[in-house]
Amino acid sequence: MARLVQPPPKYVPEEWHASNHLQYFTAEKERAAAERLRDESERLRVEIEVRTVETQEDVNKKLDQRITDINFWKSELDRNQSETEEEINMMLNFKARLERALADTELPLMIAQQCLMNREKRIKIDLVHDNVEMQLLKEVEVIEGVQALLKRTIEQATEQIRLLRSARYYLEKDRKDKFHANKIDNTCAALKNDSPGLVYARDAVKIEKNSVTPDEWEDFSNKNMLKAEREKNSSTSLRSIIDGLLVQTLNDLMNQCRAVNLAFEKRIEETLKAKTKLEDHLMKVKEEIAAMEENIATLQRAIALKIAPMKVAQTRVENRTFRPNIELCRDRVQYRLIDEVVEISTNIERLQEKLYEAESSLKALIRRQLSLEEDIEVKENSLFIDRDQCMELRKQITHVPH
Repeated sequence: MARLVQPPPKYVPEEWHASNHLQYFTAEKERAAAERLRDESERLRVEIEVRTVETQEDVNKKLDQRITDINFWKSELDRNQSETEEEINMMLNFKARLERALADTELPLMIAQQCLMNREKRIKIDLVHDNVEMQLLKEVEVIEGVQALLKRTIEQATEQIRLLRSARYYLEKDRKDKFHANKIDNTCAALKNDSPGLVYARDAVKIEKNSVTPDEWEDFSNKNMLKAEREKNSSTSLRSIIDGLLVQTLNDLMNQCRAVNLAFEKRIEETLKAKTKLEDHLMKVKEEIAAMEENIATLQRAIALKIAPMKVAQTRVENRTFRPNIELCRDRVQYRLIDEVVEISTNIERLQEKLYEAESSLKALIRRQLSLEEDIEVKENSLFIDRDQCMELRKQITHVPH
C-alpha cells in the first residue's frame, strides 16, 4: 500500500524577508572583511618585500664588511707569515754559520793537541814546561771553550727555529682557514634570488655551539701574530748575539793562535841561539883539547928530558963516593951535586903534577865536549819538533770568519 509523503513546511513572508536581509547583511560584512584583508595583505606584502630587500641588502653589506675584515686579517697573516718565513731562513743561515765555525775549530784543536804530543818527545833538559807549552794548553782550553759556547748557541738557534716554525704553522693554519672562509663568504655574497642551486637548509638555521664571537675571532688571529712577532724579535736578538759571538770567538782564536806562534818563534830563536853558543863553545873546547893534548905531550917530553940529567947527577954523586981517604971531602961540588939531584927531582915532580892536572883537565874537556855534543843534539831535536813539525803543522790553521 503506497505510503503518503508529507509536504515540506512553508515559511511565512516575514521569515522570507528576514532571511533575505540576513543574507544581505552577511554578504556585506564578509565582503567588507575580505576587502580589509586584501588591503592589509597588500600592505603586508609591500612591507615584507621592502623589509626583505632591505634585510638582504643589509646582509650583503655585512657580508662585504666581513669579507673586507677577512681580507685585512688574511693580508696581515700573509705579511707575518712571509716575515716569519724570511726569519726562519735567516736563522737557518746563522745556524749553518755556527755549525761551520764549530767544524772549523776541529783542525786547530787537533793541531794544538798534536803539537803538545810532539813536544813530549823533547828530551832531557829541553823537556821544559815553557811558555810555548803554556800557550798551547791555553789554546786547547780556548778552543774547547769556544766549541762548548758554539754548541750551546746552536742548541738555542735550533730551539728558536722550532719556535718560529711553530708560529708559522699557526699563521699558515689561520691563513688557510681565512682563505676558506673568504671563499665561502664570497660565494654567499655572489648569490642572488635567481641564482641556480638554491635550496632550503632549515637545519643550518642556528648558531653553532662551537662558534666564537667576533672579538674572540680577532683575538685568535691577533694572538697568532703577536706570537710570531715575539718569536721574530727573539730571533733578531739571537742573530745579533750570534754575530757578536762569531766575531768574538774568531778574535779569541786568532789572538791565541798568534800568541802560540809568537811563543814558538821566540822559543825557536832562543833554541837556535843556545845551539849556536853551544857549537861555539864546542869548537873552543875542541881547540882547547887539541892544545891540552899538545901541552901534555910537551910535559911528557920535558919529564923525559929530565931523566938523563938526573942520571948524570946521580952517577956523579955515586962515583964521588969512591974518593979515597981524605979526598972524600964535602966540597962545594958535592953540595951542588946534591942540590942538583934535589932540584931535578923537585922539577920532575912539579912537571908530573902539572901533567896530572893537564890530563885531568883533558878528561874534563873531553867530558865537556861529549856533554856539549849531546846538548847540541838535544837542541837539534827540539828545533826539529818546534820548527819542522809543529810550525809546519800550524801553517794549516786558517781562521776564516763566517
